Amino acid sequence: MTRSQAGAPVKKLMLERNGWVPNNSRLPVLFYPGAIAIRGDDPAALFEQTFRANGWPPHWRYGVYDYHHYHTEGHEVLGVASGHARLMLGGPDGHVLQVRAGDVLLLPAGTGHCNLDSSDDFLVVGAYPPGQHADMCREAPSAAQQQSIDALPFPDQDPVQGAHGAVSEFWSKG
Repeated sequence: MTRSQAGAPVKKLMLERNGWVPNNSRLPVLFYPGAIAIRGDDPAALFEQTFRANGWPPHWRYGVYDYHHYHTEGHEVLGVASGHARLMLGGPDGHVLQVRAGDVLLLPAGTGHCNLDSSDDFLVVGAYPPGQHADMCREAPSAAQQQSIDALPFPDQDPVQGAHGAVSEFWSKG
């Protein structure tokens, strides 16, 4: 079993289509509890450095939107730099996950996500593999969008653990 940097096992969550939210029936969501030790006065920089070192250029610092959405043109990694939140994965009536500072979530393209509730200091660093990005989708995917989800290239490395991390173990290319 692959472990996060803090030693906790990486957890995987398979999500099937949920109404208008396609999710990703081939690739699980990966949850790395306590992956990054929070220290210093800019903990977001720790996530940015880790993601960048593993080939996932950081794109933004913000939170998670409070409405259900998904992306068809990018696998997304979310690093919780501060605070805590209850996120719903998989679309309406989906899976609720508690996240806190130090946690990382890797969402394969198509995975619905929404912030149900968060602390005032909730801050996330978001990153994508090179050449991928977040398009904002809030309705059922078209045939072309579904094809984009299904054909999106795999990242070369795990955003937290590098070349031999959880992505190589849990995201089968077959």
